[in-house]
Formats: sequence, structure tokens, C-alpha cells
Amino acid sequence: MNDHKPKKILVLGYVWPEPNSSAAGSHMLSLLTLFVRQGWQVTFASPALKGDHKVDLRELGIEEQSINLNCSSFDDFVTKLDPNIVLFDRFMLEEQFGWRVAKHCPKALRILDTEDLHSLRHARRQALKQSRPLSTADFNSELAKREVAAIFRCDLSLIISDFELALLKNHYAVPEHILVHCPFMLDLQHFTASDISYCDRQHFVSIGNFRHEPNWDAVLFLKQHIWPLIRKQLPKAELHIYGAYPPPKATQLHNPKQGFLVKGWAEDAKQVMQQARVCLAPLRFGAGIKGKLAEAMWCGTPNVTTHIGTEGMLMGLDWSGLTTDLTRFEDQTGSAIDFASQAVELYQNEELWQQKQQNGYLLIESNFDKTLIQEKLLARITEIEINLDTHREHNFIGQMLQHHQLKSTQYMAQWIEAKNNR
Repeated sequence: MNDHKPKKILVLGYVWPEPNSSAAGSHMLSLLTLFVRQGWQVTFASPALKGDHKVDLRELGIEEQSINLNCSSFDDFVTKLDPNIVLFDRFMLEEQFGWRVAKHCPKALRILDTEDLHSLRHARRQALKQSRPLSTADFNSELAKREVAAIFRCDLSLIISDFELALLKNHYAVPEHILVHCPFMLDLQHFTASDISYCDRQHFVSIGNFRHEPNWDAVLFLKQHIWPLIRKQLPKAELHIYGAYPPPKATQLHNPKQGFLVKGWAEDAKQVMQQARVCLAPLRFGAGIKGKLAEAMWCGTPNVTTHIGTEGMLMGLDWSGLTTDLTRFEDQTGSAIDFASQAVELYQNEELWQQKQQNGYLLIESNFDKTLIQEKLLARITEIEINLDTHREHNFIGQMLQHHQLKSTQYMAQWIEAKNNR
């Protein structure tokens, strides 16, 4: 490669980034701006429709390109671009385009940004619906086989949660050299403790993209089980619920008399978070790490959540709020009572509130330092690039899966394209 030519990276997006709508969008933007700062030529391509809150990547110096699924036009596009690195946003994009990249750009470093383990979130959702604990069969689902196969096929996968990193290594036997822990990358140079005190804050807040199913489940559980219990003890308190793309079934829950206020899109999520005294996140299933809780910590707003909410964020430190298990299937009412009691306690106890606020600041500074995380990620990318052939030789399962995917997925995609062209 000519050293005078900028490195080219192609990012294949499952959706167009919306950093103000979801943690996934914010995390993707962190990666994109990192690549731009390296002086790389960045192209973002996606088959998705552009949403209402999409960021204009062209303002950041990133080329935007719409692409089609199951269409050989992508082959011409990627061959002409000839990227040094291709990053797949979620395993579904690797399934769609991975074999094409491997065929037409075999020397390109292939990276998978998992965002979270979709199969883990799905398994937890199924167990919750069926009121039972997780089983080995849940972890070995068809979705898990697809997702883990995509991880094996790539040269490096970005894993946002240390819990999921351990699960991949210990349960699925994914080799450590194709994984890297890459949590939220927060700019601590611009971090200052909130100057809005406990006494100057009021009400509760809950925030999350309504298109993300765990968020909608949390809002519904708040409405039906938790908020009436809190309201009985704090009759003047309000719950302000924010999130992108609220459907009619969510806006219909809006009830000022009950103090249950569905606000929808927040123009400035940090501002509304800082005004609240306590953030509520009764997440009963999910995966990855939670942007809403990272934002709450950043804003100095203690929270009440579940082990699903704290998963992957603690890394050995004390939590920035209180937690309750909402998956006690035999006692859902008791779980809701516990959650509501903790919410009221945190809301009324200034000393406890201040302690949890400080825990949150420590978590942010210790676990999500952009500079340290990005240095580690770039070092891994460079190391693999230099030794790409050797790196791949030590991942025989990945080579085997790549061989079979190149055959089966290629023929399926060509059949779909031929059918569409009739």
C-alpha cells in the first residue's frame, strides 16, 4: 500500500446513525469520528431508509452511499472502492455482505461491531414471555448460531459488554484474539460534575428509543405495575418519559392526572436528564450496555434499574443507584413493590442520593474513557493488519465458516437477485 494514500474504511450500517435517538447510534458515531481523526477516508453505506433524526455524515467528511440487498451492484461498488478495512454494523450486515467483501476484497480487514449480542437479548425475551429462567438451549438458539458464526468469520469483533465478552469466550469458545472489549467512548475532557443539586431537581425520568423492544416493555411495566405504587407514596411526583419514535400505543399512556407524562422526542436529552432527581430503567430483558444509564451518570442523576441495566457497566465498581430483580416470575407483584420502594427511597434520601451520584461519576471516569478505549482499539487493528494472514491462520473455524458461507449465501443471494430481475 502506498503510504501517502489515506487508508480507506467502509462501514456497512444496519441503519443510518442517529446519535440522539439511541445508544447504538451514539456508539457508531464515536467510531466514525475516531476513523476520521486518523486521517482515514471513511465511507458509510447502508441499505436502510434514512430516519428523521439521522446525522449528516457529510458534514464530518464522511461519504454516504445507499446500497441494495441481494444485488451484484454492491460487488462493483466495493471493488472500485477497494477498502483496507470493512466494518459491519451488526451481524446481519455481515451475513448479507460479508461473502461479497471476502470475494472481491480478500485482503481487507473485516471488523464486526456487534452493538450487543442480539441472540442474548432474544433469549432473555423468550424466557421472560414464558416465565422461566434461561436454559442452555436458549444460548444455543438458531439466532445464536448465526451471530456467533459471523463473529468467527470476522478478523475482529467489537464487544461492548465485559459480560458478553466472557460469554463468547467461555460458552461459545470464541478465541480471544478475534475479540476486543469496546464499551462506550466518552469524552472525559469535557466532563464536569452537574451543578444542579438534589434540592433543585424534581420528578422522575425514563428515556429510551421506543423502537427498541426492551424500552417499550419497561415503559409498559412502569405504567401498569410500578408507577401507581410510587405515586401512592409521592402524590405530587411526576414521571417524564422521553424517547424517539413513540407509537400511538405509547402516547395513549399519557395521563397528567396520574403524573405519567409521555413526552416523546427530547431535543436535549442531557438537559431533561439533569433536571430530574431520579432515572427509572426497569429493564426486564436486553443485552449490551445502556446508553440511558451512562447518560444519567454523566448528568449526575442516580437511577433505579435491574441487573440487566447494570450488566457490563460495573467492571468491579459500585453502582450509581439501586437495583431490583424484575425477573422473579413467581412474584411479579413483589418485584414491582421492591422497585417502587427503592425509587421512593432514592428520591427522598438526600445522603443516599449524593453517594450514588458520586458512584456514577467514578464509573464514568474509570470505565468509559474515550482516550484509553480508542488507543486499545487502534492498537489491535494495527496489530492484526500487520499480521493478517497469520491472524487468519489461527482461526480455522472462521476460515471454515467463511468457506461455507461463501457458497451457500452466495447462491441464495444470486437466486434472490435473479428472481427479483424477472
